Amino acid sequence: MRLAMKAIVTGLIANHAVGGVAWDYGQYALALERLGFDVYYLEDTGTPVYDPVRRIDVEDCTSATAFLESSLSRLSPKLGRQWRFVNVDGRAYGLDDARFRDVLRDADLFLNVSNSALMRDEYLRCRRRVLIDTDPGLNQFHNYPRWDASPARPGIHGWRAHEWFFTYASRLGRENCPLPDFGLKWHQTRPPAVLDLWQTPQPPSPAWTTVMSWKRFPKLIQHGGRSYGAKEFEFPRIEGIPLRMRETTFEVAVGGREAPRERWTNLGWTVRDSLAVTSDVDLYRDYIHGSRGEISVAKNIYVATRCGWFSCRTVCYLAAGRPAVVQDTGFSEAYPCGEGLLVFNTIEGAEVAIRNVDRDYKKHTAAARRLAETHFDSDLVLREMLEAIGCPLPSGTHKARIL
Repeated sequence: MRLAMKAIVTGLIANHAVGGVAWDYGQYALALERLGFDVYYLEDTGTPVYDPVRRIDVEDCTSATAFLESSLSRLSPKLGRQWRFVNVDGRAYGLDDARFRDVLRDADLFLNVSNSALMRDEYLRCRRRVLIDTDPGLNQFHNYPRWDASPARPGIHGWRAHEWFFTYASRLGRENCPLPDFGLKWHQTRPPAVLDLWQTPQPPSPAWTTVMSWKRFPKLIQHGGRSYGAKEFEFPRIEGIPLRMRETTFEVAVGGREAPRERWTNLGWTVRDSLAVTSDVDLYRDYIHGSRGEISVAKNIYVATRCGWFSCRTVCYLAAGRPAVVQDTGFSEAYPCGEGLLVFNTIEGAEVAIRNVDRDYKKHTAAARRLAETHFDSDLVLREMLEAIGCPLPSGTHKARIL
């Protein structure tokens, strides 16, 4: 007799071993555990892991799996025991083959976040295979067409092997959003936050902060005669804001060798290496807690396609009660903006928004947390998803909280 409904959640925690990524995927797993599922984390990308210290891809996964285990254990001791990582050389770590076969046989849900896991023959045994498109634009213009055009390897199936499709692109299928739907039904969703893990008693620092990678795409994305890039296209639009607001502190934590750190310092930014604030889950959360708020651009491909993408990092700022002043990708049509969450399209708009927050900071911090509670609470986000795919909640489910 089965004792609990089982769920498998995929991700990139080992492949990109930094705190922000661990929160992105770990909160999905923890949210399902809170809803009563017996949750297992799977990482099987078929690619080398990225070493954030050396900034290179490597095949030795020793440090990556240690980071994975540590991160999951910090979120949930049970998750820290229930994970499996398949290295690029095919060797598996964590759960052994026999036990994982049992998990696959009984799994009620296979949640492939970011389409991160290869869809192997054995994964198709799982009921309710769900793809979550967290990177719209790159996927629709590059990854999905590449899968469709190339024959799959023996035993590995393409992205269409899922049964349900969800996306962070809240404007997919809407006017002036050029992302194709590939003839599929897409459900809109958004990043979840396990809210009680983001409560903080500490006061903010004076600094408005942002964390980002520089030149995230190896090359520009081409589609329909246009070129799309990442944040290096958009950040120059606001990089001069410290000169306009000399009484305000701005800080950027950035990764990437080509980031123009000296120029930003000369413009008045405090510049830090992103690894100094993202090397583990606690450090990343502490950095957000210690910020006055978020000031951030989005990847150019999100902005230019006006797809409505919303940032998992911004969700964490909001959950921590930190106001977010962020570049609009079209999400302002989906979420209430103006208090706690403020949008801009120009440097002038960003300045107005920050001054607006500073006039009544307490009001905006309360509004930020309230917005997280009403739109991004992991309990709400995952319940909506499960309802959309017809997946019942485990019996006896209740809204658990760690106080």
